[in-house]
Amino acid sequence: MIQTNNRSLMILMTFLFFMWGFITCLNDILVPHLKDLFQLDYTKALLIQFCFFLTYAIMSLPMSKVVSLLGYKRSMVIGLLITAVGCLLFLPAAGLHYYGLFLFGLFVLASGIVTLQVAANPCVTLLGTLEKAASRLTFAQALNSLGTTLAPLLLGAVIIVYSVQIPYVGLAILLVLLAIIIGIFKFPNFDTHLAATAKSEAASGKSVWRQPQVMLGGLAIFMYVGAEVSTGSLLVNYMELPDIAGIAAVTAAKYLAFFWGGAMVGRFIGAWILTRLRANSVITFNAAIAILLLIICLVSHGAVAMWAVLAIGLFNSILFPTIFSLAIEGLGPLRPQAAGVLCTAIVGGAVVPQIQGILADCIGLHHSFALLIICYAFIVYYGARGYRH
Repeated sequence: MIQTNNRSLMILMTFLFFMWGFITCLNDILVPHLKDLFQLDYTKALLIQFCFFLTYAIMSLPMSKVVSLLGYKRSMVIGLLITAVGCLLFLPAAGLHYYGLFLFGLFVLASGIVTLQVAANPCVTLLGTLEKAASRLTFAQALNSLGTTLAPLLLGAVIIVYSVQIPYVGLAILLVLLAIIIGIFKFPNFDTHLAATAKSEAASGKSVWRQPQVMLGGLAIFMYVGAEVSTGSLLVNYMELPDIAGIAAVTAAKYLAFFWGGAMVGRFIGAWILTRLRANSVITFNAAIAILLLIICLVSHGAVAMWAVLAIGLFNSILFPTIFSLAIEGLGPLRPQAAGVLCTAIVGGAVVPQIQGILADCIGLHHSFALLIICYAFIVYYGARGYRH
């Protein structure tokens, strides 16, 4: 058992965030790759994101109970192993050339990531003072964004041109190794306190469902994740449009790094800004700028439209961790249950892209981005008023 303190555990947590960001972003490569491979329309291709993010609606609350029962550490180990199994399912899916098996593999893989999200997000907020919880979570999410930035650069061309099998087998091996490392670390005494106080809260009859900042925070996360996943999933196809950039999928995949790289840079900057400005004010500002960029995208063409959409990544940066931190602030032992509710809301990544896919088939991909203005408008409301206890 390796002795640890909050700082060394924070380093380990940031690598965990990096890994699931890396894996999640590969979906943005799978969408255009499998769309071409199986000759799918946008609606069917976006079933990739639907199956992946639907898992959050199905598994988040059960996994929050697992975290309450087993604690943060063991839940993270379980989550990593489940994710590794999901990666290995891509071997038979590619070998049999069966789209349904790809979707099942993504569901299993996402079940593991849900477990990691429910356990790791609240754990990071506990690794220091309450006042800097949003800043710590934003920094951890910055490493998540580093993973999403590097994934298309390192593996985009491999998946599109060659095969999905080798990258996902390699990821499975790394996930198992990370599970072993976390297993031999000694965590702070979070879990004993969690179990003891959870019993007292249960006896007092308090419920996370009666916390308005959690419910509205969940809807804000639904909107945010939906908008982010829609944008990332359709960027390659968007840049292939003749009136936008007219570039090949392999080249367009590299431009994904600007979208996710902007989120990474924004999170590193945001971790510093959030130590000086009110978190809700930063949420309101960033969401408002995202709306402005979407309007520019809709009324323009060519490079202006392309870079306007790519720039949204920069202003997406702090939204998830900051909304998450505000929503669980002051909840004590209700944190795992609140985290389960908030992670359930990540199902927005299944619903919103599917709606945009239907719109893209009906009115065209370019104009379908109007849907996302609604998402960011609610986030503006949450930052202005909805975050309040």
